[in-house]
Amino acid sequence: MTALVIAEHDNASIKGATLNTVAAAAQCGGEVHLLVAGSNAAAAAAAAARIAGVSKVIHADGEQFAHGLAENVAAQVLAIASAYSHLVFPATAAGKNVAPRVAAKLDVAQISDVIKVLAADTFERPSSSLMRFSYWVATSAIKIHKSRSISAIVVLSTEPGSCSERAHPSAACASSTAPLSSMAAASLLIRPPNKSPVVPSSPLRV
Repeated sequence: MTALVIAEHDNASIKGATLNTVAAAAQCGGEVHLLVAGSNAAAAAAAAARIAGVSKVIHADGEQFAHGLAENVAAQVLAIASAYSHLVFPATAAGKNVAPRVAAKLDVAQISDVIKVLAADTFERPSSSLMRFSYWVATSAIKIHKSRSISAIVVLSTEPGSCSERAHPSAACASSTAPLSSMAAASLLIRPPNKSPVVPSSPLRV
């Protein structure tokens, strides 16, 4: 039983939400592998190799991952998903964008906002009332969940990584979408047309 954590990073360093996700994956039992899908993200992959509890870092590098488009990251996850029992995403905007795409393609339900792993197939998450918790049992072969802060501490060592780091072929670009530059986006701002001031009409006299 092996869990795959989808790392959140900026191509140079690993973001803190990834550490919480590693903690959740470790509580599932078995090994924890970390996927770093980025563009020129060797520094982020090296940082990932220093996270305690991670036994393997899978580094997929390609221009299509430069801006973290959900379609392209999901395609990379799907390319290796069959080797894992758990796919664990950070409960961040990026994770919430990728996880549903992966779940839909695999035809499994995702479990959102996990705050505690009770067993390899049992998870605790807040209920809609926000004052209670609900417990979910996943029966699918692959469990997909997005984890919030977990009551465990994961450290980022300053020593050279002891886990294996492996380059993985990048999945083909799954989206033709390209992010707009800031200048291009600014030029698309909708501005109200110039209108002459409204002059109130004179009161009606009877």
